[in-house]
Amino acid sequence: MRALTFTAHGGPEQLVVRDDLPRPSVHATDGVRVRIHAAALNRLDLWVLQGIPGSKVKPGWALGSDGAGIVESVGSAVTSVKVGDRVILNPGVVDRTCRCEYCRDGDQPLCLSFGVLGEHYPGTIADYVVVPEANVRIIPDWLPWDVAAAFPLATLTAWRMIVTRAKVRPGEQVLIWGIGGGVALAALQICKHIGATAWVTSSSPDKLERAMLVGADHRLDHREPELGKTIRAMTNKRGVDVVIDSVGEATWPQSLIALGRRGRLVTCGGTSGPIVQVDVRRMFWNQWTLMGSTMGNDAEFDAMTEFFRHGSLQPPVDSVWTLEDAPQAYARLASGAQFGKVVIRLVPEG
Repeated sequence: MRALTFTAHGGPEQLVVRDDLPRPSVHATDGVRVRIHAAALNRLDLWVLQGIPGSKVKPGWALGSDGAGIVESVGSAVTSVKVGDRVILNPGVVDRTCRCEYCRDGDQPLCLSFGVLGEHYPGTIADYVVVPEANVRIIPDWLPWDVAAAFPLATLTAWRMIVTRAKVRPGEQVLIWGIGGGVALAALQICKHIGATAWVTSSSPDKLERAMLVGADHRLDHREPELGKTIRAMTNKRGVDVVIDSVGEATWPQSLIALGRRGRLVTCGGTSGPIVQVDVRRMFWNQWTLMGSTMGNDAEFDAMTEFFRHGSLQPPVDSVWTLEDAPQAYARLASGAQFGKVVIRLVPEG
């Protein structure tokens, strides 16, 4: 079996395509083997390649969290899919026998057994992957493989942030940092579906222009040192209701300046650094809610997938690469120049 793996932790130069890995077998009664047609990259893939502290990922490990393909084999207890079905994968895997308080509440990402394809389990940038039945969802024939592969992880992350955690309502003002990345673009689409007003930031005029075409209402250059004050001025000092921030240290001060009373800030990452500060006096006086969020549960995945099947929440695809050109795909993502998802094709179109 072919798979994208690496020789040592580091940058894209460490990536290598191997064709001698064993094809995974279906051992569990609820197992599903999927022939991957396309996989998509996430910021997580760069971190796994660089080396996450405490991670058990070693050279020879198949990379990738997002994928779409055709069911090739199923376990004896599988009933929701059959051989030949076109499916997308939920990248979050959990022990389905667990009865912890989080699993009983249906909040799988908080379970201690929760893991992610490509980080805790063999990944999707491979000819085949085996996942539990609970991790596959059927998609219609008309959906392109590239778009299908680009959908799951980023959209699930954004859905949980916008719908479950922030509980964005129609008419609310939402600031989304770093438009062009998968989560930010998914957040923009979800906000517009709800009927919120979306403020987006980027240092790229081209990305800001393209974001307006996707539905953004306001665009801001996030190199502006007083961006928070600019938003305050544009909202008659009110500020925004919600901030979606995955950047961390570099944007946190301006996020809080822009955040209005009763505001909710949701973060899913810290690409610029993990350590932030908050003046607790401003926090209690403005009655802010500051929240973390990551991945999503089964109900959230089902809800967003239903929209996807009917043509909504289609992720923009920045570029498509062959498996052999995977190092260039990783370099594209690492550059930050992309607008939309970077996809790797394992089966040629047609």
